[in-house]
Amino acid sequence: MVDLQTIEHMTRNEADMAFKKRVRTIFEWVQPTDSMTVLDCACGRGFYLNMFRYVSGCKLVGLELDTEIIRKARHNVGHLPDLLLTNANIYHLPYPDDTFDAVILSEILEHIDHDVDGLREVRRVLKPGGVIAITVPNANYPFWWDPINKTLETLFGTHIQHGPLAGIWANHVRLYTREQLREAVLGAGLVIDEERAFTHHSFPFIHNLVYGLGKPLLESGALPQAMANAADRTTFDRNDGSLLNPINLALKVLNFFDRPNVMSEPIGRSTVNLCIKARKA
Repeated sequence: MVDLQTIEHMTRNEADMAFKKRVRTIFEWVQPTDSMTVLDCACGRGFYLNMFRYVSGCKLVGLELDTEIIRKARHNVGHLPDLLLTNANIYHLPYPDDTFDAVILSEILEHIDHDVDGLREVRRVLKPGGVIAITVPNANYPFWWDPINKTLETLFGTHIQHGPLAGIWANHVRLYTREQLREAVLGAGLVIDEERAFTHHSFPFIHNLVYGLGKPLLESGALPQAMANAADRTTFDRNDGSLLNPINLALKVLNFFDRPNVMSEPIGRSTVNLCIKARKA
């Protein structure tokens, strides 16, 4: 089992406090061993693949539909051993039945039109008894996480879905209620083993700051090298931790705001994420 100290080391550069808890949740639910085969669907830029390779020798497969994003994944993790990246669609997975011991399905279902169909296809390629770790954005998210969209939803029944101000709604078909997520998982023929919801307290406008401002600056190469090292999710050992670095100072502040949060908030409380550990019976 991957210990908490290692998880904290791998997320030491992380400004998205909800992502830190997603990482911890996924490693608690998918505990890698060298004999396992794990699918990250969709893998995005390869952050989870990078972490799993850092701590284990399991066979890793990443699937991503967006050609520009998978290009970034190849740059980030394509050089790692025993790792395959596939450009394909979740509705038509190019793998045989019963291939994977575990599947990571993190922040994916909200992007696809037919979530139950996608889950059924993931179930097909999962071995009997295999686990799926699912995370999605919560429709009942905290006001300060994305005040712009929360205000628009409350006052006008609308939201910003694209662009730098999109916040938690960025390119999403839907956000989920707890009931909607359960219904989709059960509708795909999966068994629910555990549920959790997390990240209630947050720094104001943090989603916009991290993804609307910070990510473009980092990916454009506009940050000085020391600041880039402190903000980079793909590296774990280059940040010297100096508080003279503005990124490290900002991380201290964000971690302070995260201190009251727990790994599983009470039902009905506003949180950034909803999560389900499901399995194939």
